[in-house]
Amino acid sequence: MAIFFIIFLTLYTSLNYYVFIRGWQLISQYPILKPIYAVLFFIIAYGYVLSKLLYKFLHPVVYDVLLGVGAVWFAFLLYFLLSLLLIDIIRLFDGWFHFLPDFIHNNYELTKRVTAITVVVIVGLIVFLGNLKKRDIQIRNLEITIPKGESKLDELNVVMASDIHLSPIDGEKLLIEIVDKMNSLNPDIILLAGDIVDDKASVLDERNIGESFRKLKSKYGVYSINGNHEFINGVDSCVRYAEKFGIKFLRDSYLLIDSSFYVIGREDSAMPQFSGKQRKSLDEIVKTISTNHPKILLDHTPFKLEQAEQNKIDLQLSGHTHHGQMWPANLITKMIYEVSWGYKKKGNTHYYVSCGAGTWGPPVRTGSSSEIVNIKIKFQ
Repeated sequence: MAIFFIIFLTLYTSLNYYVFIRGWQLISQYPILKPIYAVLFFIIAYGYVLSKLLYKFLHPVVYDVLLGVGAVWFAFLLYFLLSLLLIDIIRLFDGWFHFLPDFIHNNYELTKRVTAITVVVIVGLIVFLGNLKKRDIQIRNLEITIPKGESKLDELNVVMASDIHLSPIDGEKLLIEIVDKMNSLNPDIILLAGDIVDDKASVLDERNIGESFRKLKSKYGVYSINGNHEFINGVDSCVRYAEKFGIKFLRDSYLLIDSSFYVIGREDSAMPQFSGKQRKSLDEIVKTISTNHPKILLDHTPFKLEQAEQNKIDLQLSGHTHHGQMWPANLITKMIYEVSWGYKKKGNTHYYVSCGAGTWGPPVRTGSSSEIVNIKIKFQ
């Protein structure tokens, strides 16, 4: 973990320096602004990191402000970097081919100011619209048919969400909307595919974030698994936090619901990294299932999809990817995961990978939409 943090901090600092130095050059004629600019840039750029490192010592208001400002900065940083990279590429090619108009070269200082203002306005607009898009939680509908086996049910209405990422950034306001939308679908069962939290349970408890979970209504209850962020923030305390609201966790285990179908839950693949323990293999979990009932698997990170097919899982539900959340990261997740987002069928196994109901870091979406998934299952 220490090596990972050092690498992250080094890379993050380098990227921020690239943006910082361009702003520094812009205000070079105004020395009085330089110390103000430097201090503000440091606080904004490292607000998220500082809040996480110093959360035990910070007043809740200070913590929430640093966390929120730092998280939003991640979005600004991404699009400032892309903008500056594009500008530098244009400058490079202009040096070779001299295609830019003369007035750009004749008044370089004015050109810098106009360009800077244009970039700030465009990036600000992208982040603002991305925040609006993030708040618009879509309902995705899916209908599938799976073998009935020994189930006594003919159909099942599943409502699923992943990656809610509760934190002081959006807090209870986000959860209220998610809960209301879930309840409006009249679910038979609610399944949460990990990453409920994005902060320590103590931080969420202090702010009463999570109370709206108590309002979830379904015939068979609410079930969840751990994602990587539960492990990052202390898995046992996060499970206790969520269970007090009526959420039942499946930790490398399964339950037979109403003598009709199994819900199987795996610990996340990040478990060894944060706990030093290995999660059970899917083979090991399902080997004691002796009846021929339909099987629904919750596995947060959608790696090695073939394991579900090999173990005769009827439906696997996952999350984690956010489908990149912010463009162009969705292009990267498409290369990493067999399914970055959406539905796929392999053999007799159905898969759905959700891009999440919430967001990690910046409350911004430009490469995907927030979603809740309504799956109508017919047993035949």
